[in-house]
Parts: sequence; C-alpha cells; structure tokens
Amino acid sequence: MELAAGFASLSRDDWRALAAEVLRKSGAGAGSAEEALSRQTYDGVRVAPLYDADDLPGDPGAPGAAPYVRGARAVAGWDVRQRHAVADPEAVLADLENGVTSLWLVVGDGAIPVGELGAVLKDVYLDLAPIVLEAGERTREAAEALFGLAASRGAAPGGGLPGDSAAGGGVLTGNLGASAVLGDDGVELARRCVAGYPGLRAVTVDATPYHDAGGSDAEELACSIARGVAELRALTGGGLSVEQALGQLEFRYAATADQFATIAKLRAARRLWARVAEVCGAPEAGGQRQHAVTSSAMMTARDPWVNMLRTTVACFAAGVGGAEAVTVQPFDACLGLPDGFSRRIARNTQSLLLEESGLGRVIDPAGGSWYVERRTADLAEAAWAFFQEIEAAGGIVAAAGRVSERIAATRARRADDIAHRRLPITGVSEYPDIHEKPVRRRKAAPDPSAPGTAGLDEAGLDEAGLDEAGETAGPGSELPKVRYAEPFERLRDLADAQPERPTVFLATIGPLAAHTARTAFAANLFQAGGLATETAGPGTDPEQIATAFAVSGATVACLCSSDKLYAQHATAVATALRKAGARKVWLAGKGRYEGVDDNLHAGCDALAVLRETFDDLEVTR
Repeated sequence: MELAAGFASLSRDDWRALAAEVLRKSGAGAGSAEEALSRQTYDGVRVAPLYDADDLPGDPGAPGAAPYVRGARAVAGWDVRQRHAVADPEAVLADLENGVTSLWLVVGDGAIPVGELGAVLKDVYLDLAPIVLEAGERTREAAEALFGLAASRGAAPGGGLPGDSAAGGGVLTGNLGASAVLGDDGVELARRCVAGYPGLRAVTVDATPYHDAGGSDAEELACSIARGVAELRALTGGGLSVEQALGQLEFRYAATADQFATIAKLRAARRLWARVAEVCGAPEAGGQRQHAVTSSAMMTARDPWVNMLRTTVACFAAGVGGAEAVTVQPFDACLGLPDGFSRRIARNTQSLLLEESGLGRVIDPAGGSWYVERRTADLAEAAWAFFQEIEAAGGIVAAAGRVSERIAATRARRADDIAHRRLPITGVSEYPDIHEKPVRRRKAAPDPSAPGTAGLDEAGLDEAGLDEAGETAGPGSELPKVRYAEPFERLRDLADAQPERPTVFLATIGPLAAHTARTAFAANLFQAGGLATETAGPGTDPEQIATAFAVSGATVACLCSSDKLYAQHATAVATALRKAGARKVWLAGKGRYEGVDDNLHAGCDALAVLRETFDDLEVTR
C-alpha cells in the first residue's frame, strides 16, 4: 500500500509557486520564495525552508566505516559520563549505581585534590567504570595516582584500566586549554598508554573553550581539527606511529539546544577528522571518538529550571549525532555546586532517552535526512575552509590571534541578536518572572575549567567579574568565557539589589482589547531587566492616566495602545505625563508623536532600552 497514492504528485516547483503566491499576498514582495524563507547561520551556512533528494551531498557511507559521518562505530548507544569536581565519594557512587557508566573527574587546585583520588574511588570498580581525568598542570601527578591505585587493587593493564566502555575505553587526560599544545609529559603519557594500557587514551582535544567563547559551530570544529593535527604532530614526533597517535585522541564538543545544529556538528566533525586521517595515510584509524557536553554558554542562572529542557534537547541531539560519550550538566551548574536532585535529573535525562525513548537502539537515526545530510556537508565545508586558514597561518598556536578575532566577531553578532531578542532566552529575555524564588547553591571553589560557575551572593549578585557583555577572560587564555543570558541577568541582579524594585508605568490607552498586546510586550521587555510594571487600566482621559502615574511613584512611562488610538490620544497623554513628572516617555510601537522620546518595538535593542531606563530611574550601576 502506498500511503500517498490518493494525493496528486507535486514537485518542488509547485511548492515554489504556491509559496510565492502566499508571500505576495502577505506583502512580502516578489522574488524567490526559497530566498525569502531561508536563513543563514553564523557560519554563513544556508538553511532552506525545504529540502528534497536533490539536496543530498553524496553517499555518507555506513556506520563504522570511512568517512565515519554515520558513526565511528557500528554500535548504537553511548556512554553516560558524569562530571565531578568535588571530592564526594557518596555522590560518585550514587551516580554509578543509578545509570552513570563512566566518571569525569576534575583534579587539582579548586577541585578534587590529587591525594584524595583514592578516597573518591574507594568503592569504584576500576575495571568496570572508565575514569576520565581532567587535571591540567597536575595531569602527570594525577595519572600516576590512578596507575598506582589500579596496581594496588590488582587491576591488570591489559584489562583496560580504567575499563572498556561504550566509548571504547577510559581516558587519562589533561585539560590542554584553548591555545596549548601537547607537552613532553603528555607525549610520555601517550607512549606509556600505548605500551602498557591499551584501553587508555592520553589526550583530549577539548573544543568547548571555543564554543564557550561565543564561537560558531564551524569555528569550534575548525579549531578542534587544528588542535587535533597539532597533537598528532607532537605524538608522532614523540615516536608514535600515525595509527597509534590517532588512537590516543578523544574530542570534546559542546551540545546545544539547537538540535539540528548539534547533530550536524558531530557528524561533520567525524567527516573532517576522517579526512585528516586519510591525508596522514591511516584512513582505517580515522574514526573520531567524541565526548559531547551540554553547553555551558546556553545555561541560565535565572529560571534555571528551563535548563532541564535545554539539556534534554542537547542530550538528544548529542545521541542522535553519534557522540560516544555524553555529559549532561546539572540544571543548577552555573549557580554553584549541584545538589543531589539536580545530579539525579541530569543522569535520568540520559537514562530516559536511552531506555524509554529508544535512542540507544538506533544507529544514526538522522541518517538519510535530506536536511541533515545537506547541513552536515555544508558545515564541514565551512569548517574545513577555516581550518585551512589556521594551518596556512602556522597552526593553532601561531593563529591564536586570528582565531580570537574571528570568534570575537561571531560573539558580537550573537550578542547583538540576543540584545534585540532575535535569539530569545526563555525565562530571561522572554517570559521572565521577576518574582521567582532564587535557587541557591553552595559556591564552588574557583574552577578555571568550568565557565559560568560563579555563585551568587546573598543579594543575588554574581562574582564572576563580568563586563557588560557578560564576558570574562579565561585564565591563561585569550578567549573569554560567556553565558548568553548574563547581560540580562546582571540587570536582574541589580534590580533585585535595590531597596525597592524600580518600576515603569504602562500608560494604557483605551479598552483592554486595544492595549493588551502592546502592554504584554512592554511588560515582558521591562521585566527582562528586573523592572516592575504598573498599568493605568482602561481609559483615554490624559489627566486620569497622569494621576495614576503620579500615584505609582515611577519616573518612566510607556504608552501602550493601538495605532488608531495613538493617533487620537498619544500626544495629549504624553504631555500630561510630562507635567506629572515623567523623565522619559516611551511608546510601544513605531509611531512618532510629540512628547514621546522613543519607541519600543519587536526587534528593538532591548538591552539598550533597559540600560537607558535604569539610568532614567537613577539606579546606580
């Protein structure tokens, strides 16, 4: 039975004609419907409104085979990897007993002391639970401690200490930072792993600093490939064969709530690394091992419960995209130390997707999608072009300045989209709740490897030393670390810290039906900065509206009504508000009237409006 048998066959040209007619009637003008309805990513990749078989870029291969677009292994499912930066053996065991399959331990200053590794792993079976070490400058010391711990328990190196997992084995790794290249200690550790610990890998190519700095997907990919190539050169220069060096690398990428972007990014990353392996003469060793971590940059301190939705979508995308290990950050990770509830939700997110949703039973479920395959190929092409620029400039270290400049440009474009709410953040820039009860968490010690984890003081003010764009420089790095919500959240913190919450008066003109839409719009915008709003209620009498304004105690007002009523009453109401003491009079809409200072409208710079309003309300910043 053909399900579409009863429908007429339509071509892409038929769709174009129908879409163009709808656009013409809507006043969008003539021209190509596809061009009018397409958008571009920060990498310049075109996302079209419609795809068909003609958009397929070619054969992506089979899972587990070059070019590995469909997966580095012909195996479904992934390793549930949870991060711990505090010496808490009970939390570690709780994770392992409830669905977590490997541990990511942050070791060193401000995290788990090297000397406490044994206590943290006291009841952990090292031959069952792979251990990932992130120890920075303490990597050698931490690795020796783990080797010693395994030896004392009689764990045989040939058995794959710290154990074989769905990701293909454990990892002993240092967090190399955004511009570092593998040093002598790392090369020696890799040689040791090759010689005596076949289940281990010595190097993680961490691309998340580029994402956390505000970089685009192609920039994150290009920098990761350039970093990987630099590590390959160091490893082969240290005596390893190309195949051995490739086997010592694992790549770490950020997974975001933009599910298709994340799926395409992980698939494109494997395609790019397969090309590197092919050029190096070892195509059979080109299956990239991937660890996906839910984005720190997308997390919010305000209305943090929404982070559960963000991380669920990101985890789904990471699994569909073929990551071999996934870490879901707890929803309160940017507030301080996660509690038991948030850690449980984080691991259960993965368990639900793997077991109940069935993602762990399907290999590359996005494979064959015209849209996903096309976007994968386009993203890989954009990333490869930037990778070639980096290599032409002398490699990832020599090109650090160029990389920083390019990421800064992308960061500025994204910041502009966030400020204008073209890139809305639910619970922060859209649908804020100024009366929400703050979520408090015990502050973590400063951890240079975890962006956006500064706690809040008793007034709710962050201590991250951020500038107005929400950026803070990463230790020892030219790249900043950002959270997209921070510029709005800083204003919310400031409003919360005042003795009385600053208020903006909404001068509603006419009946409810006339002003409700723009009243809701204006209230949403001002509340995104933590400002309270008070309305005049229905009516058109300028003196009554001005009296209500005076009673409110506000010094800033915003007119809210329909265009028709603005034409009749806006000037009179604005004049009355001025006489009542209004320092600034806004108007929700695009009309210009005497007595009105400026306008609020969809697409306006909300952050600029809020900062200007804070100044008008004489709130000390």
